[in-house]
Amino acid sequence: MTSLVFAVLAAFALALTAGGGGWLSPVAAFHLLVAGGILPLIFGAMLHFVPVLTRTGPPHRFFQALPWLAQGLGLGVALTLQGLGPRWLLHPLSTLVALLALLLILWMRGRARACLGTPHPGWRWYGFSLACLVLALLVVPPLLAVPEAYWPLRSLHLHLNTLGFVGLAALGTLPLLLPTALGRTDPEASHWLRRYLWSVAGSVLMLAVGTALAPINRLALAGALLAAGGLLLLVYPVLRLLAHWQRQFGFACLWRDGATASLLLAVLGFVALQVAGLLHGFQRLAPRPTILAFGPGFLLPLVLGALSQLLPVWRHPGPATPARSTLRQRLAAGGAGRALLFLAAALAILLGHELPGLVLVALGLGHFLLALGAGLRQSLPGSERAR
Repeated sequence: MTSLVFAVLAAFALALTAGGGGWLSPVAAFHLLVAGGILPLIFGAMLHFVPVLTRTGPPHRFFQALPWLAQGLGLGVALTLQGLGPRWLLHPLSTLVALLALLLILWMRGRARACLGTPHPGWRWYGFSLACLVLALLVVPPLLAVPEAYWPLRSLHLHLNTLGFVGLAALGTLPLLLPTALGRTDPEASHWLRRYLWSVAGSVLMLAVGTALAPINRLALAGALLAAGGLLLLVYPVLRLLAHWQRQFGFACLWRDGATASLLLAVLGFVALQVAGLLHGFQRLAPRPTILAFGPGFLLPLVLGALSQLLPVWRHPGPATPARSTLRQRLAAGGAGRALLFLAAALAILLGHELPGLVLVALGLGHFLLALGAGLRQSLPGSERAR
């Protein structure tokens, strides 16, 4: 997993520098970020968490290779969208990614059935997340083949990927990851995950379909009502989760730890970006700033906050060691400030100030990479002593 994280961070840095420098088109840079970075990272996180949620053993080597296969396919998508390959390549590439997602769904179902007792409800969020990814990829062939339906299908593809695949995976992980980062337990996490799965998944579909219908004149009103209803159904459980965290832990406690502060701000950014996404779906916001803002407004604080907690465990598995603690402290230090930089960058991009926003993103990502390098150097002697 550690080597996969490094490959993902390299994809992030390349998407930022090549996209911001104009060497990659916005659509290619965004797909490099999501398909070349977020996609394999989510696959890897699912392979890590599902055995824990189902109390089963580690995955087979074949499944451990799926994130790498997904990253290779994602890089192929980004290069094709840049014009370095024929457009028809998008059909087999998207089909292969969909097949990988289906394999993961089948693997999860098998693990859930093999579980002694009842598996943790978090695994179902991952299954719904992957189902949204498959639906988003099934939209690709007609999106390319039917020019008249390009904008509705593009909106459907975008929302199923960002809110469905990424959003459901994130919301299925955060109720467990955030208390773990604090070194505490949350007895209500399972209840929240079990109670809101269907409503959140349904709201994602409502938003995706509603914004897809909005550009069609005769269906615009129905699309607006459907999307507005989906927005309310999606935001309400997330606000309930935030209110629960305040009661259970207190925002002051969350803010003191860099990893949990970053995760908290990622959730706040997620809520704010839903409004921006709805305005984009109704063509009230230009597509470029809305799409670009999703990276710093949600993805980067989410991913870097999660890595601040998970990467030390993946780097130093087994019992807790001083090396793991050192790396955790280094990565978490400044996490709140990084997340604030990312949210400020998202706001700047939405307001039309793209270059200053990209500079803020570069500062935040660069700070994390420097902390990672320093943490790896400092944790090496401790890890050798632990061995």
